[in-house]
Amino acid sequence: MTVRIGVEEEFHIVEVETGLLAPRADTLLERLPAGTFTTELQQATIESNSGVHDSLDGLYDDVIRTRRRLDAVVSAHGLAVVAAGTVPLARLKDTRPTAGRRYRHMVEEYGLIADEQLICGTHVHVDVPDRDLAVRLMCEVSPWLHVLLALSASSPFWLGADTGYASWRTMVWQRWPTAGPSGCHADADAYDAAVQDLIDSGVISDAGMIYQDIRPSAHQPTLELRICDACPRPETVVLVAGLYRALVSEARERLEAGAPACPGRHGWLRAASWRAARSGLEGALIDPETHHEAPAAQVVRRLLERVRPALEAAGDWPAVRDLAERALANGSAAHRMRRAAEEEDLLACTDLAIAETRGDDHPRRRPAAPARHLTSAGGPVAHPTGTTWARTAGR
Repeated sequence: MTVRIGVEEEFHIVEVETGLLAPRADTLLERLPAGTFTTELQQATIESNSGVHDSLDGLYDDVIRTRRRLDAVVSAHGLAVVAAGTVPLARLKDTRPTAGRRYRHMVEEYGLIADEQLICGTHVHVDVPDRDLAVRLMCEVSPWLHVLLALSASSPFWLGADTGYASWRTMVWQRWPTAGPSGCHADADAYDAAVQDLIDSGVISDAGMIYQDIRPSAHQPTLELRICDACPRPETVVLVAGLYRALVSEARERLEAGAPACPGRHGWLRAASWRAARSGLEGALIDPETHHEAPAAQVVRRLLERVRPALEAAGDWPAVRDLAERALANGSAAHRMRRAAEEEDLLACTDLAIAETRGDDHPRRRPAAPARHLTSAGGPVAHPTGTTWARTAGR
């Protein structure tokens, strides 16, 4: 049986000339279809929702069409969008929260955490109509989710500074009280009771504020992945979606065959997420099978081999294998962004992210300008060189 998938992508809205955030979501949404695009907490962010797809080819084409439609509207306003965890030149004064009671409550209740929600992610939905099964699957697939984070890492900069991390978005995101690894629950009733306890405590206002790395959707019969950065290149979205679907399918097959349930000893998962956020693909990751550090390429290939039967069953193996190998050869988006900043400046880094989001092979040239000051919170970081990824794989 083919398992259907869909994605939600969040985009930063920026001024083309300066690379600074532009709080214009409401204006842009007036010219975009409501069923595909929507608001987020901050007006400098806009979200797209894909259709539901059986194949990665269908998902890829949908992502491309949606990005082109968004680009056409924002370009007409002298703006651009960036699919990345953070944008290099963000300033807190350049944004404002979206109107509405729910968002107003979040700003009042969470203070600076909400004010600094200048981050974007990629969310992947996989069909799991049985909600009890979806809750059990969370525990089964959680040990591998940090590998997907490393593949998506695209946020090395924060407010004009090099953080030394591949995904600073993860560090910002984990300040929310319900963010991070999910717990293990016996069934949907147990999960719902845990969510209700948090609502009753007053810490969150509704189930939509469960910001864990993975969760059963509150509105759809899906299991939702939430750990990943927004991805500049659409093929990275497809790679993450393909691997996530395979992880869910592999775990579902094991459970339905009567395999022992996950023991739930997941205290190491937050450390694994931190390691992935720090290193991306340019360092070590924690191997879920040994709980020891190992080169990122080794851990990614171990994941590929683990889910290969599920990928082959879905017809995804050639494309996902090729995309994963290209990602390992060329490095993370964080690596490409950092290299652009080192070779030129932060505006060139932003131009690269805009171009990749748009689907261009190269940033558009702009007149030479004095180099912008670049600070570093983590010191110099070594990265391998890489070549431009192919636009498609296995198609």
